[in-house]
Amino acid sequence: MTGDQLVAPFPYFGGKRKAAPMIWPRLGDTPNYIEPFAGSLAVLLARPHPPRTETVNDLDGLLVNFWRATAAEPDAVAAAADWPVTELDLTARHAALVRARSDLTARLEADPHYYDATLAGWWVWGACAWLGSGWCSGEGPWSVVDGVLVKADRDGVKRKLPHLGDAGTGINRQLPHLGNDGRGINRQLPHLGDAGKGVNGQHAAIREWMHALSDRLRRVRITTGDWQRVLTPSVTTKHGLTAILLDPPYDHEAIQDARMYGGGTYDKSISAAVRQWCIQNGADPLLRIALCGYGTEHDELLAHGWTRESWRARKGYQSVSSDGTHTGHLEAIWYSPNCINPDAQPGLFDN
Repeated sequence: MTGDQLVAPFPYFGGKRKAAPMIWPRLGDTPNYIEPFAGSLAVLLARPHPPRTETVNDLDGLLVNFWRATAAEPDAVAAAADWPVTELDLTARHAALVRARSDLTARLEADPHYYDATLAGWWVWGACAWLGSGWCSGEGPWSVVDGVLVKADRDGVKRKLPHLGDAGTGINRQLPHLGNDGRGINRQLPHLGDAGKGVNGQHAAIREWMHALSDRLRRVRITTGDWQRVLTPSVTTKHGLTAILLDPPYDHEAIQDARMYGGGTYDKSISAAVRQWCIQNGADPLLRIALCGYGTEHDELLAHGWTRESWRARKGYQSVSSDGTHTGHLEAIWYSPNCINPDAQPGLFDN
């Protein structure tokens, strides 16, 4: 966490933290806010005004479990996350998490109050220690046969490794990320107050970070499942003017590496389905929708009164006209017709 800005305590590919300052002026201070593809919650955590009704959702049960557990029991999550980075523990915890994913996700979906704080701490600890993609993806050459961790070598023969516990299936055995003292909670944390000093400063800093997140998420509804389950009228317009941030997997990235999206099988039709939902609902005067994508991926929306703003994730962002022209390979955000135009001149009786 840097300065006073609240951020997720783990690295997350495709997060929109740098784009949040351009998104919120378009959405405005609405009484209702929804993120169907929650991810690292970068935009919600960067909200510049006091939150009111907020709902977030993600298909990845392990990710949702972290947010729920952190909101409810930040001390327990911090305790489970505060652990030295070792390859053996990384492998064992990865195995346990992959094994638990299916049952955990089913419980989270069935019970809005369920969470597992220990698994949440292990997940965020591993997400910061894991090198490269594939954390908890359940894919790779490693699997479990009769309680023994085995690997299929180049000749296709599976050779046994020492028993590492009740491991899961389809495990990527990875070296921990050891550069720059790790990432997220495994790096040298900044001083976050008096609790961050002394011998126990690292643990206190992690605990303070989790408590800050818990305070912010205390009134946020956190669900797991299909993205459309939080886009029904009972969740959106029933609560009045509603802002929706849609950040589905990008088509071009799915071709490169599907594992980066929650570790499961990626359905490349999601992007098109989200775009079609936007076409059908974009004209609703009670909805302000921001759809994230890449390049000209969702330019079909321009014919329906939407506008596009392009940006570079690491080099700032820039506005692009709605005629479809831009330079370079840019990420982009499409805004529905009822979003605020920050460049428009206010009317005589505008507040």
